[in-house]
Amino acid sequence: MDMDIIKVDKRALSVKPKKLRREGWVPGVVFGKSLEESIPVQMKEQEARKLIREKREGSKIELEIEGDRYPVQIKEKVCSMLTNEIEHISFQALKRGERVNSVIHIVLVNDDKISGILERMLLEIPYSSLPRDMIDTITIDLDGVKPGTVVMVRDIPELMSDKLELKVDPESIVYRINERRHATAAAESGEAETEV
Repeated sequence: MDMDIIKVDKRALSVKPKKLRREGWVPGVVFGKSLEESIPVQMKEQEARKLIREKREGSKIELEIEGDRYPVQIKEKVCSMLTNEIEHISFQALKRGERVNSVIHIVLVNDDKISGILERMLLEIPYSSLPRDMIDTITIDLDGVKPGTVVMVRDIPELMSDKLELKVDPESIVYRINERRHATAAAESGEAETEV
C-alpha cells in the first residue's frame, strides 16, 4: 500500500505559531523514538485542510522534509473551537519493527437503508501493531442488516487479526440496530387509555 507523500518545511522555532498561522501556515511537529530529536515543521494551510479532510488521526502518510522522507501517522490535530482554524498537527514517526499505538476508524455506510434505528457505540478502536500492519479504517455496509443486530468488536474479522493488539474488550459493542417503535401503535394505545 503506497503512502501519500506530503511535503512540509522545517519550522524556525523563533517564529511564533500565531504569526505563522496569520501568514497561512499550520505549525506541526514530528516526534518518535526513532528520531534523535523532534522536528518542528510547517505546512501551507490549504495542504493541511486537504490532509485533515482526506485523512484522520491514525492515518499513515509519508512526510518529505528537506528531501528526507519519514513514514508517519497523524497523531493529533488541534483545531480552534471558535474559528475551526487548524492550530497544530502532530505526526509520530514510524519505525519498521517497532510497535505503534493507533486507532482504527469504523465507518458505517448505507445506514439510511436499514429499517431499524442505528445506535453507534464504538467507532474508534484503539490498538497497537507494527507499522506495516496498521489499519486506517474499516468500512461496514449496513444495507440489508436487520433490526436486533448487535455487532461486537470480535464480530469484525479484520479486528481479530493476530497482528493487532486491541486495547478494547472484544465483547465491546461497536453498533446495534434497534427495532423502530411504530408511532401508530403508540397513538392507538394512547387512544385506548382515554376511552377507558
